[in-house]
Amino acid sequence: MLFNTPQFFWFFAIFFVLYNFVFTSHKKQLWLLLASSLVFYGAWNYAFIPLLVFSALSDYVIAGFVERNNHDPVTKKRWLMLSIFINLSVLGIFKYSNFVLQSTQDFIGLFGVDAHISTLSIILPVGISFYTFQSMSYTIDVYRGNMKAHRGFLTFLSALSFFPQLVAGPILRAQHILPQLDNLPIPTMANIRNGLMLIMLGLIKKTMADMMAGPASSAFDATTPISSLDAWVGALAFSAQIYGDFSGYTDIAIGIALLMGFHIPINFNLPYFSSSPVDFWRRWHISLSSWLRDYLYISVGGNRNGNRTRNVFITMLLGGLWHGAAWTFVIWGAWHGFIISVTHWLTYSAIGRWVDARNNWLVRIFKVLVTFYLVVIGWVFFRATGFDNAWTMLTQMHMSTGVEASASSLVVLGLVVTGLVFMHLIDWLNIRFGSALNERSWLMWPILVIGFSLFLVVGDPGHDFIYFQF
Repeated sequence: MLFNTPQFFWFFAIFFVLYNFVFTSHKKQLWLLLASSLVFYGAWNYAFIPLLVFSALSDYVIAGFVERNNHDPVTKKRWLMLSIFINLSVLGIFKYSNFVLQSTQDFIGLFGVDAHISTLSIILPVGISFYTFQSMSYTIDVYRGNMKAHRGFLTFLSALSFFPQLVAGPILRAQHILPQLDNLPIPTMANIRNGLMLIMLGLIKKTMADMMAGPASSAFDATTPISSLDAWVGALAFSAQIYGDFSGYTDIAIGIALLMGFHIPINFNLPYFSSSPVDFWRRWHISLSSWLRDYLYISVGGNRNGNRTRNVFITMLLGGLWHGAAWTFVIWGAWHGFIISVTHWLTYSAIGRWVDARNNWLVRIFKVLVTFYLVVIGWVFFRATGFDNAWTMLTQMHMSTGVEASASSLVVLGLVVTGLVFMHLIDWLNIRFGSALNERSWLMWPILVIGFSLFLVVGDPGHDFIYFQF
């Protein structure tokens, strides 16, 4: 059930009425929320639900044992290791088993052995990468003493299956969502106006992202050489597509939660305006980058003992693999690990100090453009069907192919760049003026009506969101 479909509209409309006007007690609302979340998730495949419940039950029980063994560090750590083992095993079996089998077959083939390793008939459960990280971090937080183990399984399962963010994030921390579920918030008119605004912006960005899919596919899926300009159009189009698609989904998710009175942290903050790769990861998919920092990077050593470069590489490699079971995602993660490490080195070098001393607006623009270029190079690996496809795209982007670009290519390039800038512009306007606009309901309601009307006229409901595959 996609956010941008009539089916979800009717699903949420019925839920909203029941939640706010029929089931008024805390327990009834919680049961309704859980039941609605499971129906929402089951709309993809009801066979996925037992795995979600198993993940929740495992960490709910294990976190209790972790807390009860605070006096025994060895036993306490064993329980934590069990949680990590269960979560990573679930993720490994359903997401990475065929990747490992295929990679093993390819590796054996390098030695001239024609191995035929059968892959498994496994369907990847929607949202598994998100809810396993969310569930596992709860037990880690209890282990670290950041929070107490929760006593209500109904509440914990409701947190893990919370339908606005279940299938593609943001990845919620238990400390953030559980207190809200313990004291279910009542949506205010300000919440509703803000929520509708975010939903409208998300639908607009999703519509624009879908428009970018055509130029991106034309370049990446080309069977004959294309011009350098067309290759750049394809790479930039995908950069716009993935931003509009994922940040659009996040806006809708946060907006839906606001209509219920819940507050979900932002997940994007104008990432293509970043002045360095480090800054990019402070702005892009914030819930994942902060999760990797707090639960992986720090756990493997962080900045301690002079191993920062190694730890950054480990973190980004695994972050790339988290996105998908393919070597292109591993390379994408390695690329970001590399450019982040180089950024750290430059920051403390003579060059970095010289640049910082001249940090005027021209230098700022230069840093933003260089960072964006590096990010686009990474997106080529992210979008490519394989290494050969990525290498072909990068070669065509940076070397003459002997193919002349058509006049229409310049038009498409202009439209892609305009779309990319426009999506960031509406985000900036919402960040800068959203609160002030919300206080002027006489102005906000007409904007909402116009925005949703434009989506109904221009939008094409039903397109999948890219991050559903992760």
